[in-house]
Amino acid sequence: MKIINNVIVKAIPIVPRGIVRKFANKYIAGDKLSDAVKTAKELNAKGFMGTMDVLGEHIKNKGEAMQSRKECIDVLDAINKYKLDSNLSLKLTQLGLQLDFDFCFDNLKHILDAARKYNIFVRIDMEDSSCTTDTIRIFEKARDYYPNCGIVLQAYMRRTKDDAEKMMSKMKTSFRLCKGIYVEPEEIAFQCKEEVNQNYLKVLRFMFEKGAYVGIATHDDKLVDGAYRIIKEMGLKREEYEFQMLLGVRERLRDKILADGHRMRIYIPFGEHWYAYCVRRFKENPEMASYVMKALFTNGR
Repeated sequence: MKIINNVIVKAIPIVPRGIVRKFANKYIAGDKLSDAVKTAKELNAKGFMGTMDVLGEHIKNKGEAMQSRKECIDVLDAINKYKLDSNLSLKLTQLGLQLDFDFCFDNLKHILDAARKYNIFVRIDMEDSSCTTDTIRIFEKARDYYPNCGIVLQAYMRRTKDDAEKMMSKMKTSFRLCKGIYVEPEEIAFQCKEEVNQNYLKVLRFMFEKGAYVGIATHDDKLVDGAYRIIKEMGLKREEYEFQMLLGVRERLRDKILADGHRMRIYIPFGEHWYAYCVRRFKENPEMASYVMKALFTNGR
């Protein structure tokens, strides 16, 4: 079945976008900021925290980057206006990282200035390996400029533990730890799921031992169980960590983690660039793509 699902993922580009969108609606808040605000309100009412993300990355010119900057600031304004229990997640390629390092950081500073005004946390997402070093460089500058920010590290990257250690040697750090979804070569990334899981729990324990705050981002039962064990063994307080999951994914597990007394933050993506986001998620979880193909042959019913 896994092989079939992987074949389906490769076939997704030929599926009409309307079919993909019908399935994707569960995982995307909508096209507009108002859609994301509505979703955040609903999740907050159920006891979940949120992190809002304007979809879009790898912009092609500085004008697009400045528009992304504005959209991120609009999110911060909305979080403050509606008193949402949410923070902001962003990707640096949205802000021009691949165009000009200093230009990207200047865009980020404008966003951090708005975040400072409202005291809202900003999470800098990690992208593929071509961006890793520069993302960490910008994060460290951003942390000096506005300490209420954090970064994402990916457990499948072989460098992750060393990166975490270097960042924590300079200042207490807030991490989101995820597996990682980009296709990377074996020399820089673990390829076996078991190896990735082992490194995830190894890095998670290391981060906690060094006093880091960690967003435990996973939908994997084994990693949730492993995190539970580490939390119990280390006697961590509820306020010293949180779990994080994607909107619409494994909602029963999400609800159970919350019911077990842990804090849970839901990633709330929105915007016009929903298609590329969905394709990445299908690659991460090919079983999701099989439902899209099924919808194609059942006329979306």
